[in-house]
Parts: sequence; C-alpha cells; structure tokens
Amino acid sequence: MNKQVDSHSAEASKKRVLLLFAHPSQGRSEVNAELFKLANTITGVTCVDLYRDYPKYDIDIEREQQRLLEHDVVIFQFPLYWYSTPSILKEWQDLVLEYNFAYGPKGTALHGKHLLCAITAGGKEDAYQCDGYNHYTIRELLHPIEQTASLIGMQYWAPFVLFGARTAVEEGRVSEHLQQWQLLLNAIVEDRVDLKKAGRLPQLSGHLDSALLLDAELPAADAQSHTKGEA
Repeated sequence: MNKQVDSHSAEASKKRVLLLFAHPSQGRSEVNAELFKLANTITGVTCVDLYRDYPKYDIDIEREQQRLLEHDVVIFQFPLYWYSTPSILKEWQDLVLEYNFAYGPKGTALHGKHLLCAITAGGKEDAYQCDGYNHYTIRELLHPIEQTASLIGMQYWAPFVLFGARTAVEEGRVSEHLQQWQLLLNAIVEDRVDLKKAGRLPQLSGHLDSALLLDAELPAADAQSHTKGEA
C-alpha cells in the first residue's frame, strides 16, 4: 500500500512540459532540429512543431488553449530572428493568449504556470552585451516575452541559449549543449529546478548547475527518484 502511495506521490510531483517549436527553415537547421528531436524522447514533454501543424498560420485557438491548460511549464523553442521570435510564434501569442483566458478580469487560466525560452543566436555571447555589437543582453531582448509572462500570471525563467549557433557544429559545441538540454528537460519534468534561481539568472545555459536542486534540497519522496535521460 505504501509503495502505491509513493508511486502516486512521485507521479503527482512531475511537471508536464509543453514545448512549442518555431523554425521556418528546419531543413537548414543544424542545432534546433537536434534539440527538438531530443526533446521528443523525454517522457513528460509534449512537443509541438508550429510550422508543421499550421503551415497556413490557421492556428486552432481552442486546441492550443487546451494544451496550455494541460501543462505546467511552457517552453518556446526558436532561433532568434531580428531580436525576436519567428513570425508564427508571435501569431500564436496574438491569437491564443486571449482576453479573459490569459488576461483580463476572468483571464486566470495560466496563473502559476511557468514559461521559458530555448533559443539559438547566431552571434557570439560578447555581441549580446550593452557594450557589444547588439547593445543588449539576450535577457533584455526577450523582455517583451518576459512582460507577457508577467501579465498573464506565469513565472518567467531565464532563457536557455546557444550563442554562436552558426559555427557551433564546426567548433564541436553542439554535443555539450544537447547534454545540457537533456539535463534541463529531465530536471523540469522531475521538478528539480530552483524556481527562484531560474528566474533570477541571466540565462540558464552556463549556469544550469546552480539552478538545479540537489537531492538534499528535495522532499524525501522526490529525492529517491533520479532523472532518467533518453538519448
């Protein structure tokens, strides 16, 4: 009986993750396609390819709202295009995050849920600084999404970023990034992320160890269940 109770408790503590992938040129993708492929192997992560599902941008609002209701954590995965998201992800936000669903006097459906961005940026990290080529940090460039999360009652996390994506393959940096991605996704599902730190960090990539909870910091039932990565 106790084992059954423990099993139900462990399942209840798991986070349901919704990953919304937006990449208009997947045939040329060297990194994002691999990230999305790996995410599809993680139990507890629902992966949605927006360009595949809606090639004519005819987004099913009710379907997408239901997906949001059924998940605890939402991830926007995309390559950074002109300091913003690809167009379909902006269209998704414009249509799905409706008045009195996501905001407004009755718009509390997403309160208490979590949002983060997993992105690739063509430039090196030093280009995304106040004194760099792009004048702003990645976190600053994503402020519109962060403010959207705030308005609709979601907790916003620091982004998971691969800088210098155009040269990542030839420089041999993709494998390590995929390992960190797998670690992050499993940690989210297993509810092993320090939510306060995840919100305060400039970015999760490069700081992931400090954002993950150690076994000693977890409730007893959770500490007995370690992450299970699938390659």
